[in-house]
Amino acid sequence: QVQLVESGGGLVQAGGSLRLSCAASGRTFSAYAMGWFRQAPGKEREFVAAIRWSGGSTYYADSVKGRFTISRDNAKNTVYLQMNSLKPEDTAVYYCAAKPGSTIIILDKWYDYWGQGTQVTVSS
Repeated sequence: QVQLVESGGGLVQAGGSLRLSCAASGRTFSAYAMGWFRQAPGKEREFVAAIRWSGGSTYYADSVKGRFTISRDNAKNTVYLQMNSLKPEDTAVYYCAAKPGSTIIILDKWYDYWGQGTQVTVSS
């Protein structure tokens, strides 16, 4: 079984930064893609960023390109989301997810494992 635990959320002013962490356990992840999704009040869950566990290829939603960076530390079995220049519209619960297979896919239905979520609130 795969377990994902997010941390690092909190309250930050617009223009500030946060770094989210997702600690993964229970499986080897060399053949996985890891993703970050978010869900804001009244909104559908949306794709934010994804990374191949092996190789490090990344993909970002247009709304966060240039501001967010996804990365991973294979030795620590951890994936990160560095969020800079935060905007109030970034306010959401952020979820870490894992998808078997290394191909990056932005649709959440393809991700089999999910963390509990961590709240990010950006004040104006």
